[in-house]
Amino acid sequence: MTDHIALNRRTLLAGLGTAALAAAAAPALARSLPALPTSNLGSDTGYWDAVRRLYSVTPDMVNLENGYWGIMAEPVKAEYKRLTDFVNFENTVYARTKIGQDLDNVRSPLADFLGVAREEIALTRGATEALQTLIAGYNKLKAGDGVLYADLDYDSMQYAMNWLKGRRGVEVAKFDIPEPPTKANVLAAYEAALAANPKTKLLLLTHISHRTGLMMPVRELAAMAKARGIDVILDAAHSWGQVDFRAKDLGVDFIGFNLHKWIGAPLGVGLMYIARERLADIDTHYGDEDFKADDVRSRIHTGTPNFAAQLAVPAALALHQEIGPQAKEARYRHLRNYWVTKARELKGVEIQTPDDPEMVAGITSFALTGKRSAADCNAIVAALRDKHKVMTVRRGGVAKGNTIRISPAPYLTEADLDRFIAALAVVSGNRAG
Repeated sequence: MTDHIALNRRTLLAGLGTAALAAAAAPALARSLPALPTSNLGSDTGYWDAVRRLYSVTPDMVNLENGYWGIMAEPVKAEYKRLTDFVNFENTVYARTKIGQDLDNVRSPLADFLGVAREEIALTRGATEALQTLIAGYNKLKAGDGVLYADLDYDSMQYAMNWLKGRRGVEVAKFDIPEPPTKANVLAAYEAALAANPKTKLLLLTHISHRTGLMMPVRELAAMAKARGIDVILDAAHSWGQVDFRAKDLGVDFIGFNLHKWIGAPLGVGLMYIARERLADIDTHYGDEDFKADDVRSRIHTGTPNFAAQLAVPAALALHQEIGPQAKEARYRHLRNYWVTKARELKGVEIQTPDDPEMVAGITSFALTGKRSAADCNAIVAALRDKHKVMTVRRGGVAKGNTIRISPAPYLTEADLDRFIAALAVVSGNRAG
């Protein structure tokens, strides 16, 4: 983990320096955050109560499904609304004259935060678009080569890898991550899968699984692949903002990120990273000619984006940095460990994610013994939601059966988790309803 130098909002927005933000003075982000705690970073009540006050969310449901998307904090929402008003007021006069440079400049604070060059990243509508583009555009495969992925990888990415069979004439292989997982048996599983598929030239990796929350030892796995002449495409949709890292630390040349999950940007913004020296290995997007072939933006063309959503990214990133990337990671880990410790005391509750801090962050999944069918898990999710007002989600695709994902939000409290544990005790039959 690295201690990022915080960039204040004025510095970040000054990078835009354009009509969009000069047209009306951007309102100061209303903050009342105390200094970062010097100890108990993830559990300091005063600090996290102050963070909680930055969010406006219904009290009618305990939301343990932040993994779908993370709502904007109120200061970011206000900036997004302001930018929406501005874009509509100035309309196509602005869009046809100045929006291009403004959107280009959004890349600067993102690149600084990720520790990469601005010329190595392009905005997308989400991690899915970024990753599908990387998989489809990877041009070093030839007929008879192999591609490999695991059961915990994201569905849409699995589909894209399967699509390569018809597109590139490759052999597609899939294997299962051990359960219960450990760092040692996960590394061994990848070692065995690569040995069993010696033609593999492209490996899909997921930093943090959307299914169970398992955090992969990406750097070790990427080195393992590289030693065999295998390239890696990394799904970092759930890791960026949930854990604190720099892109170069991972040892991967192709990565897809989300901004609307753990960073707190408006819906519909993601990021694609291609290491500068590897740009030629990804095709231009449908022969794009808007940008030169040596410009990373020629690798993704989505037409007209949500201008205000993309322009609001610096504000979201500034707030993320002010709360503190390391502080948020510590908070997610604290909340995860808080409920997992209590859940393990309940008979029949199985936790799918290990306690090893190298293998888990905030997301963790559980199931009830003998109830891992889709129907069983859907019934549990429905009971938690409809009877106890606790929002969770079923995740399928795990080799040993369905699971129920718990993903915390920055505004979540220990009291919310106590409510969940009380509900789980009833649903699991440990306590009368």
